[in-house]
Amino acid sequence: MTYLPPPAEELRFLDAELRRLDAHRAQLLARRAWLVSVLQSAAPGPATPPFGGPAPATAPRPEASAPRVQNVLLVLGGVLLTIAAMAFTLVSWGHLGIAGRAAVLGTVTAAALAAPVPLLRRGLRSTAESVAGLGLALTVLDAYALHEAALADTDGTAYAAVAATVLAGAWAAYGTALGALRLPRPAALAAAQLPLLLTALAADAGPHGISAALLLTATADAAAALLVTSPALRPVRIAAAIGAYGTGGWGLLGALWLSWTAPDPGAAARAAALLLPASAVALTAAWRIAGTARTAEPGRTNAASAASGTDAPTASGTPSPALPSFSPQPLTTTLSTATALLGALVLLAALGGVLRVTLPGGWAVPAQLLGALALLMAPRIPRMPEQVRHGVAWASAAVQGLALLWALPLVAVALFGPFGWADRPWSGGPADARAAVTVHAPWLSHSGPALAVLGLLAGALALLVRNATWRRRALAGAAMLAWAAALSVPAALELPYVVGLLLLGLLTVAALALPVLPPTGTVLALVTSVDLAFLALADRTATLTALSALTVLYAAASTRSRLAPVTAPAALVYATALACATGAAAGWQAPHTALLVLVVPAVAVAVAPRLATTARVACELTGAVAALVAVGLAVTDAPMLALVLSSLGVLAGATATRPDRRAAGYAAAALFALAAWVRLAAWEVTAPEAYTLPVTVPALLVGAWRRRRDPLTGSWPAYGPGLAVTLLPSLAALWRDEGWPRPLLLGSAALLITLLGARHRLRAPLVLGGAVLVLTALHELAPYLVQFADALPRWAPPALAGLLLLALGATYERRLRDVRRVRDVLGRMS
Repeated sequence: MTYLPPPAEELRFLDAELRRLDAHRAQLLARRAWLVSVLQSAAPGPATPPFGGPAPATAPRPEASAPRVQNVLLVLGGVLLTIAAMAFTLVSWGHLGIAGRAAVLGTVTAAALAAPVPLLRRGLRSTAESVAGLGLALTVLDAYALHEAALADTDGTAYAAVAATVLAGAWAAYGTALGALRLPRPAALAAAQLPLLLTALAADAGPHGISAALLLTATADAAAALLVTSPALRPVRIAAAIGAYGTGGWGLLGALWLSWTAPDPGAAARAAALLLPASAVALTAAWRIAGTARTAEPGRTNAASAASGTDAPTASGTPSPALPSFSPQPLTTTLSTATALLGALVLLAALGGVLRVTLPGGWAVPAQLLGALALLMAPRIPRMPEQVRHGVAWASAAVQGLALLWALPLVAVALFGPFGWADRPWSGGPADARAAVTVHAPWLSHSGPALAVLGLLAGALALLVRNATWRRRALAGAAMLAWAAALSVPAALELPYVVGLLLLGLLTVAALALPVLPPTGTVLALVTSVDLAFLALADRTATLTALSALTVLYAAASTRSRLAPVTAPAALVYATALACATGAAAGWQAPHTALLVLVVPAVAVAVAPRLATTARVACELTGAVAALVAVGLAVTDAPMLALVLSSLGVLAGATATRPDRRAAGYAAAALFALAAWVRLAAWEVTAPEAYTLPVTVPALLVGAWRRRRDPLTGSWPAYGPGLAVTLLPSLAALWRDEGWPRPLLLGSAALLITLLGARHRLRAPLVLGGAVLVLTALHELAPYLVQFADALPRWAPPALAGLLLLALGATYERRLRDVRRVRDVLGRMS
């Protein structure tokens, strides 16, 4: 027995077959175009004329195809005829009587509407479309002419609504009668956008009525776009979709504005009554589009090979290029997700409009956030498409983000408000925690709702995100939101000042112990501790207590290796601040407080070797910063500065004993030298040797040690710097000194250095000592040379110069030999 399926099932089967045939036809057309291009590229060029004559001229290639030229001509013809009809109706209408007018317009309209029938029979479809468009335009002119001639006293808006309704129905019937024409039915759908809107305007329905008219029209368009599934009615479906989004967009904007500006619950409820059906329509449309995307798949005959990139075999057995195939799934997926997103947002907007005028003091935002979180339960609805689920989730996320932005100002005041005590330390404890954070900033009126928003978002992230990939990130975000709420609680509840400090301390401890994403917890603890330190600046006892507790807390946390790179430097920073605060509380002067700050670099030097590499470097850098703080505090007192520098030199020397920190020895030497110079400057010592000898002696010892470890080290890098540091400043001071002790001592030292250089064949001592010895001797003989020059006659200097030149010229060769011998001797020295 032959099985006859139900009509609905048979219709779905036929639609699927038609779609498969359309896809197969598109593939065949693409294959034909490829074959034509191959044949054209392989076609031989123009034959060369015999006897070397000129080549025939190549015909110019047309720039427009024949169908395109035809369509342009038809469209231009229709437009010109429409313009002519409008000019006749508007200008020449008054020259004819009523009968003449009716006869002319009726005849022309009937002819234009009837002409497509024979044109379609002859296969002139494009010409029929153009003439049909002219006929539709003439019907609009007929309606206008009827109003001007017989119904001029009626309301224009109401008449336009009736005329649009009649024209929409007539055009739809006309398009149905002539099914081969594509223009009349989309035109009827376009005309159907006006009746309800014009009716609302004619009835003076107000903003609510106009928005309702637009939304009803958009609903009808959406129904048409979803229910019309025949491939032959694809233009109608496209026009309906455009109308749904366009008209519905204007209607939604109007309804949203009414909801946002509603002065009372009644007005908000009326606006919500407009938005809720629109949301239902959008969500239904998204669901239907998603279902269409699942069922609308192109044929699998050649599409499978094209999609997989393989070549389909031809009749000759050779593979052909993969035929292109078009799948509407990406477009429909995006459209479904966007429509679901719009529907969910409209639903939340309707809820928010009612809550805004119902709940006082900003509590509408937490209530609307609850609605957004409730939307996350929607994906649990059975058989909900994935695209709709994504759209609803994005809408909920958008509302959550807006609620978070609304609550962030409260967190900003609680976080940055304590920094205002930096310019008024120890000015007295504030009345409560709110006064403590509003030194330079006003308080927000919606602190309670903002706290509720932060709590709801934290709970949502912690409880609703179950995906393994996003779970840890969600927990980290929940921890940050909970921390922001806890940071704002003392000021929001106007707790006592001391209670607020205790809560911040407990929050710091809790953040350090947070097991979720340790970097997040460590950063939150550090930020909270900084906030606590600045907030404690209002009172002296609170400052000392808070800094002591923070120092101990971070020092204890540094025993955990994963926290040490952050907590160890933080402990040293708070210890430095505690030392400064202790000195200020005791009434000490800044130079004396520097001695207390020196404890911090000493602790850093002692603790750093026991830490891991990263924590060790961070600890040493923090200790160096604390050392700079101590130097800055002692810079106004020279003796105390010398003591500080020498103490830092001892610490640098202790650091240099470690194998991986040998370079710290240079810093130790520099610090000792600076300390000696500062001490000498404090004693008002002006002799340069007192400043240079403390540097020369260690430098020479280091040079000797280097030459002992490496005999190939030259005398210049080993002894040159140390000798130059003392000899050159002393030589410069010699020319300003008129006494005899300095020349005697400098000359003796230079002679001794020269002899030692000659004895051990060292170039640097020999050259430096000899040069200083000669310059010292010249300094001592200078007065006598000046007296001798004054006693000589004027002709004596030129004569002596001439004799000298003659003597030099006579012994030039011998002198050159002696110079070479001295150079060789010096070259053999080290």
